[in-house]
Amino acid sequence: MTIENQRDLDGILAIGRIVAEIRDAMLAAAAPGMTTAELDEMGGQMLSRLGATSAPMKCYDFPGFTCISVNEEAAHGVPGARVIGEGDIVNVDVSAERDGYFADTGGTTVVAPVADEKATLCRATELALERALGQVRAGAPINMIGKAIEDVAKSHRLKTIKNLAGHGLGRSLHEDPEAIVGFYDRKDRRRLEYGQVIAVEPFLSTRSTFVSETDDGWTLVGDPASRSAQFEHTVIVTDGAPIIATRSLQAA
Repeated sequence: MTIENQRDLDGILAIGRIVAEIRDAMLAAAAPGMTTAELDEMGGQMLSRLGATSAPMKCYDFPGFTCISVNEEAAHGVPGARVIGEGDIVNVDVSAERDGYFADTGGTTVVAPVADEKATLCRATELALERALGQVRAGAPINMIGKAIEDVAKSHRLKTIKNLAGHGLGRSLHEDPEAIVGFYDRKDRRRLEYGQVIAVEPFLSTRSTFVSETDDGWTLVGDPASRSAQFEHTVIVTDGAPIIATRSLQAA
């Protein structure tokens, strides 16, 4: 969507604050012995308390309030009986709707003890998001977002997952522009427009460049030995730095 008035702006910022609060709380709560279903239930309770609806449930009948991906799972992990263990890498992807507006965010943490390789993966992916957001301004080429992500991945000897990407959103969870990929696509001639609402989400990996669905029809996995991280913000395109709707409340 494109922001057209103050109501649109307030609506995106309000739902952005909600998903950011839930993302941060869930990442902080992830601990050994907890199942992903228990962590997801925490997210569901917060959504209800904050007056929001799970976007993947609403739009796609996803079997969970949030997506929780552990270790070999790159994205869209279905919450369930899986027990989080020491040293696990855990990704939480929270998207929700309130009053007709959608926001989408994600983050990754490593449950202690934290191995150097996993810590580097998370730091690099967070840096990739920061560098990608530096390319977001009205009139800028969309493919420069992917170039920024790919440059960070290469500098850390990591890979980008090519079939996972950011997207437009706002009035629904997935809108144009679609396929804001995490690598430089020289054929992509699209440019960002003032007021666009987009989700920027780099996926960096230790081994995999592509992922595919498992038997559950949702969870995406590449090389079983691969580990990946994702960080995501919903942002509004301006003539300068983007407005980050899903910034951590502690950083606001």
